[in-house]
Amino acid sequence: MDFKDFKDFLLFLCKLDYNMSDISLLNKIQEYNEEHCYQYQKRLDTLEEDKKTLGFTDEDIESLRVEDFEFKYIETKEEKQEATDFIKRYEWLGTVGSYPTHWFSMRYKGILGGVIIMGMPNAFSTLLGDKTKEIERLIARGASASWTPKNLGSHFLMMCIKWMVENTPYRLFTAYSDPTAKERGKIYQGLNFYYLGQKSGTTTRCINPYNKDKIVTDRAFRARSFYKRYAKDLGIVWQKNWSDDQKMHWENIPDDIEKQLRDYSKKMYNEAVKIDFPSKRKWAFVLGKDKRETRQLRKDFESRNKIYPYPND
Repeated sequence: MDFKDFKDFLLFLCKLDYNMSDISLLNKIQEYNEEHCYQYQKRLDTLEEDKKTLGFTDEDIESLRVEDFEFKYIETKEEKQEATDFIKRYEWLGTVGSYPTHWFSMRYKGILGGVIIMGMPNAFSTLLGDKTKEIERLIARGASASWTPKNLGSHFLMMCIKWMVENTPYRLFTAYSDPTAKERGKIYQGLNFYYLGQKSGTTTRCINPYNKDKIVTDRAFRARSFYKRYAKDLGIVWQKNWSDDQKMHWENIPDDIEKQLRDYSKKMYNEAVKIDFPSKRKWAFVLGKDKRETRQLRKDFESRNKIYPYPND
C-alpha cells in the first residue's frame, strides 16, 4: 500500500488497531510485564515501522538533536486533527483528554515528532488558594515519536510551560503519573516539579452501562450526556432549556422529573460493574513571568501544600 506522506500513513494506522477502546487497553496494561513503562513500550513498538515509512536509518536517528526540531503552538483545525492522530498512535491512553485547550507540536523538517496537550483540569484544585482556577492548567497528554531524541519530551514540555506563562494567565501546571502503566514520573522529576504524593484520582471506576467497551468515573453518571440517556430510558421528553453544552440547568426542570433523573442516576451507578485502580501520583510546576513573580508564587505554593520527596522506585 502506498502513502502520500507520513501524515497519510499516520491517519491510516489510526483507522486500524491504534484506536483502542478503554477495556482493551486495560487488558493490555494488566497483561504487561516489562520493567519500563507502557508509554516507552509504545515507542519501541512503533520504531521499525516508522523507520521504514520515513526512510530513516539507525544512524539518522542517533544524529538527531532537540535543536533540530521546531516548536509551534497549534491553532488550526487541520493541525489539531493531525495531532489527535499522533496521540492515538504514540500516547498510551490514545485520547486527547476531556477538556483540551492548548495544543503544541515539535517538528523535524515538517515531520510531526511530538505533541503536548494542556487542558482544563477535571476538577480544579486549591493549590494556590481561591485564585487557582484562574491560573491552573493540566498537562493532559504528551508523546514523542519513536525516532525522536529521548530527551525531546522534557525540553518540549518546558517550552510549552514557558509559552503558556508568556502568552496566557496560567502559572500552575499539574500532571499525573499512573502506576497502572508503570509510570514513575521521571520526566517531572527531571524538570524539578513538586511531588504531591500518590493519593490522586478516582480509585474506583465503572464499566459504562451504555458502552460496555468504555470505562468511566462516577462523575460520568452525573454528566449531561448521561442524564439525557436517563430521560430516554424513563420515557421523558428532553427539553432544550434543561441543559447547554457545559452543564445541566436544574432550575428549568420540574421537581418531580429532577427527582426521577437523580434517583435513576444513583441506581445506574450502584448497579454498574466496578473496577479498582491504584491512586495516581500528582505533580505540579509553578512559574511566573519573572523571577519575582516566580518566587512569590512558589513561596505561596510551598506554604499551602505538603511537598513529598521524590519516589525512588
